[in-house]
Amino acid sequence: MRKFPMCIPSRVLQLMFAACILCCAAAGKAAPVRADHPIVGVWRFVLPDGSCQEMYRMRADGTALITSAAEVAETEFVIDDQPDKNGFYKTSDKIVKDNGKLDCSGQVTEVGRTVASFILFHHTGNMFLMCLEASMDACLGPFVRVRGEET
Repeated sequence: MRKFPMCIPSRVLQLMFAACILCCAAAGKAAPVRADHPIVGVWRFVLPDGSCQEMYRMRADGTALITSAAEVAETEFVIDDQPDKNGFYKTSDKIVKDNGKLDCSGQVTEVGRTVASFILFHHTGNMFLMCLEASMDACLGPFVRVRGEET
């Protein structure tokens, strides 16, 4: 059984926030995913010190609404339908709209920015890590599924 780290080194946080808001394969337009794809739903990430949280509403139409501190962003994403042999889903997320306010890292996300990452789901399907590569060496998380909220 795969265990997820609960503490994220600040170097990894800086890398992930510098890379920007969520996800990601190659840059592209939103592509619908199957309704039962594990990414579909609402996810919460809380900074390790509890000072800020982010909410990700990942929709089956390939769009997402993300809130991070005062920032509200809309994205278009693509994600593999199935994981690779090690369980990672390659994904790409492009910021298409942003309210221009500061996110949890104190930055404003640039519209048009595309972020590639690799998603690794916990066996329960209720948590995931977002990694810079298809490895657990540099990951952010856990992102925890929020039940009872619609995407």
